[in-house]
Amino acid sequence: MQKGKPAKKYSQAARLHDIIRLIEARHGITIEELAEESGVNRRTIHRDLNAIQEAGYPLVSDWVNGSKAYRFLTRFKDVPPVNFTLQELMTLSFLRSQLDFLKGTSFHDDMEAIFHKVNSVLPPRYAAHMDRIARVSLPLLQGGRDYSGIAEQLKDIRDALLYQYRLIINYWAPAKKSAEEYQVDPYTLIYNKGGLYLLGYAHNRRAIRTFAAERIKTVMVTRERFEMPEDFRPEEQFKSAFGMVEEAPISVSIRFSPTIAHAISDRLWHPTQTIRREKDGSIILSFRAGGRMEMVAWILSYGRHAEVLEPADLREEMQATVVGMAALYGAGPTSP
Repeated sequence: MQKGKPAKKYSQAARLHDIIRLIEARHGITIEELAEESGVNRRTIHRDLNAIQEAGYPLVSDWVNGSKAYRFLTRFKDVPPVNFTLQELMTLSFLRSQLDFLKGTSFHDDMEAIFHKVNSVLPPRYAAHMDRIARVSLPLLQGGRDYSGIAEQLKDIRDALLYQYRLIINYWAPAKKSAEEYQVDPYTLIYNKGGLYLLGYAHNRRAIRTFAAERIKTVMVTRERFEMPEDFRPEEQFKSAFGMVEEAPISVSIRFSPTIAHAISDRLWHPTQTIRREKDGSIILSFRAGGRMEMVAWILSYGRHAEVLEPADLREEMQATVVGMAALYGAGPTSP
């Protein structure tokens, strides 16, 4: 607030009207500017912005020149009609089919609502095409998780991600006997190998943590806003991990037999990977990453076609695992 500028004496309703007008007039306005224009402090502006958001206004924020600026999503009256080509509709249908694992949750419901709106404005000939397009892709979900049981938790998480609200969650980890409470600033929702994960800052750990969605037992959305770190990049969080587990990276080399060499060389398993082709048709895949348990499970999935060359301790761990498996299968089936 500028020195000497008299504080405005008016009701919150009038102030909210002025704030809405200011946000609409300027394509991005900071809390400091709103406080100066309204003659109130930052805390009051924070409360006003929360009230505006709860009233249904599509308020979003962006970083501009080191300051957070608030604006409304583009007003619908200014948005020109959206036209789709058949190719674009097919792509939308393909993406829609990939959300089948989220049936029973708000994410799946939102996608169905989007397609209902699309269908309602399509010309008759396009609507007929949509019936056929809906069947051009088929998701085969193996080992997927059922998220219908935590639909409400996911809905709360979705809203907290949208409006940057702090969460209080009860989370059960396999190593724990009971759920533990966390105060979390939700940053990003991650999809990996058929599973959803919440990445956020855990205040009681004073660090960024990853939470498997199915292990979140309860969620409480607070009305306390948090600021996303300006330098936060979610992709940086996992650049050294083989999967979702963040551990100190190790250098790994694995030989794959000629039988499956093509299936390995055709994919990107880690950004640091290199592939060396041998004269016998085998390949050696090398990379540097963390997440030992995930690596072991992945290597074992290829059976005798995968051989760990290094590091030595990982090779020894694989050898002990194989010996244990041989003993298990050599003894005959166990009684049920």
